[in-house]
Amino acid sequence: MRLSILDQSPVISGLGARRAIEETIALARRADELGYHRYWLAEHHAIAALADPCPEVLLARLGAETKRIRVGTGGVLLPYYSPFRTAEAFRMLEALYPGRIDLGIGRAPGGDARTAQAVNGGRFPESDRFPEQVWELVGHLDGTLPADHPFKRVRLQPEVSGAPQVWLLGSSDFSGALAAQLGVRFAFAHFINARGGDEVCLSYKKDFRPSASCSEAETIVCTFLICGEDDAEAERLAGSIDLRRLHMALNIDSPVPTAEEAARHAYTPEERQYVTGQRARAIIGGPQKCRRELEEMAARYGADEVMVLTITGDYDSRRRSYERLIEAMN
Repeated sequence: MRLSILDQSPVISGLGARRAIEETIALARRADELGYHRYWLAEHHAIAALADPCPEVLLARLGAETKRIRVGTGGVLLPYYSPFRTAEAFRMLEALYPGRIDLGIGRAPGGDARTAQAVNGGRFPESDRFPEQVWELVGHLDGTLPADHPFKRVRLQPEVSGAPQVWLLGSSDFSGALAAQLGVRFAFAHFINARGGDEVCLSYKKDFRPSASCSEAETIVCTFLICGEDDAEAERLAGSIDLRRLHMALNIDSPVPTAEEAARHAYTPEERQYVTGQRARAIIGGPQKCRRELEEMAARYGADEVMVLTITGDYDSRRRSYERLIEAMN
């Protein structure tokens, strides 16, 4: 089972966005050394706890900082952008780092409605055009646009052999069905939606139609995970993300709390019930528990690969979580 990383470039309370970006670069180098298969960056806008609004820019740096690991986006929010311009940017990345680039795409806004309008030049993104955009993007990259398409004869540069792997990201049956119909790889966001993903992934594989760029169905399941020295330490580290999720529910826009800040929060019974209910989206425990639950998840989803997202209240414990996990899996 392949093991990979999703990094949202979390901003820890008191440390700032510059430090978050530096830590993403350092973690990517470490993931490359440890043997993780791929490393994805996520796009978010106007969120105090997350520092990366333009993953394709940071991705160019990660490619130079690493040697073996695949690097990509998880993902570019395509409704904001031109399919052709996106294809150009990722063809350039493929030219720089041949055979290592992934183009993961999604349709979520990555922020609130006002932010979405600002990112899209004063207009709300047209999510109903998303299937057409994905089809056009893939057609640009693999040269399969029909002869009567208005952009068929537009030259896509740089003109190099090879193309990034295209992955469609989603947390619903809509995304899985679209990925199967278009013949692209599919990643399910269990860390967003813990219910029904196994059925979505199995239906995707059953209904998959091979394409010019992807002959066989491939799936990733992505989960939130904290791997502590033991179960007790993992629970202590999870306090930061528990409080972060509560802040999100209450529309409190703030950085990720430190473990000390999380420990000081006095939960009401209703707040405790809420954060406990969110734990289905995560695996939290010591190395053996994490390994067991990851293997069970991969089997349930029929996944070819598991991707993990780890956020804690400090960067050292985040790095150690990834180190423990791959040691346990190996």
